[in-house]
Amino acid sequence: MRYLFSTGLIAAISAGVSLLRGTRQEPITWRSALSWVSWGITMALAVGAVVDMNRSRRGVLVDADSPQSVKKSKKAQRLQFRSQKALADAQDHAQDRRS
Repeated sequence: MRYLFSTGLIAAISAGVSLLRGTRQEPITWRSALSWVSWGITMALAVGAVVDMNRSRRGVLVDADSPQSVKKSKKAQRLQFRSQKALADAQDHAQDRRS
C-alpha cells in the first residue's frame, strides 16, 4: 500500500488528470499526441520505480540502472568494509593472545 503513495506515482497521476482535462475539449493535434506520449513515459518510469523499490525491499536483485541498485551497492560496500574490519580486529586480538 505504501508504494501506491509514492511521489512519482502521485505526480504522474495528477499530470494525467490535468492533461485529460486540458485535451477533452480540444481536437487532437501533434502537440496533444506528444503530450500523451510524454505522460505515458512518465507513468512507465514511475511504475518502474515502484517495482524496483518493492524488489529491493524484498531482497531481489534490481537492474543496474535503477537508483535502488546504487543504494544497495553502497550498503553492501559498507557491510563488507565492516566485516573486513571486524575480521582484522579479531585476528589482531588472536595474535595478541598468542604473544
